[in-house]
Amino acid sequence: MAANENLCTHKAAHRIAVLSDTHGLLRPEIREILKTCEVILHGGDINSQKILDELKELAPVYVVRGNNDKEWAAGLDVEITITLFGVRIYMVHNKKHRKADLSGTDLFVYGHSHKYEEKTVDGVQYLNPGSCGPRRFRQPVTMAVMEIEETGEWQIQKIDLTESAENRDNRPLQGIHEGNLKSVVETIVKEMRTGRRVEQIAKKLGVDNEFVEQVCRIYVTHPGVSAQGIVDKMEVSALFDRK
Repeated sequence: MAANENLCTHKAAHRIAVLSDTHGLLRPEIREILKTCEVILHGGDINSQKILDELKELAPVYVVRGNNDKEWAAGLDVEITITLFGVRIYMVHNKKHRKADLSGTDLFVYGHSHKYEEKTVDGVQYLNPGSCGPRRFRQPVTMAVMEIEETGEWQIQKIDLTESAENRDNRPLQGIHEGNLKSVVETIVKEMRTGRRVEQIAKKLGVDNEFVEQVCRIYVTHPGVSAQGIVDKMEVSALFDRK
């Protein structure tokens, strides 16, 4: 479903946003969808307190700690069980770490793989909303919206924002060309190690803040990654072929 399409054809009693693996990025398109929901479920790998605080400004948030949520997230639960509008929900970041017995669960929410998955197993609805953070490995940018009627009936809508994300992410890279891409990444990492802020680095190098943020985010979440590894994960090399 495209981001600009009507998300529902009827008036739902309750709307719950289900997302995961935002990895430090809350896209404007996602924010607009969240404004239409009463509750937000986040399957982990938020990556910063700032993003969690931004989500809490939009709606009440239930979240589990992901493998990339470090010291700042020490107070977050690894798994939670809640009941929302009559639907019994269990949530953990990596489904391999789920509890053995899912009896009494209506909906099992998880993340980690960045791949959307929706299936029913032994009467339990499984849902991985995918990732709606920085796009990696050419995977889709997705989330889900759950609609619960007053009758107790509910349904899940997959929201695919890949096209709008590509239009935003693939804009020309200010101050960067194919020949200096790797060296710019190396310099950003070096500057970050000295403690300089994103805005300072971007201004010094004459590049976009968003580009610097992406480099820093990947470097922090993938310890030991090389400059070329960062470039590969960002998949920006292909952008130069589109100019």
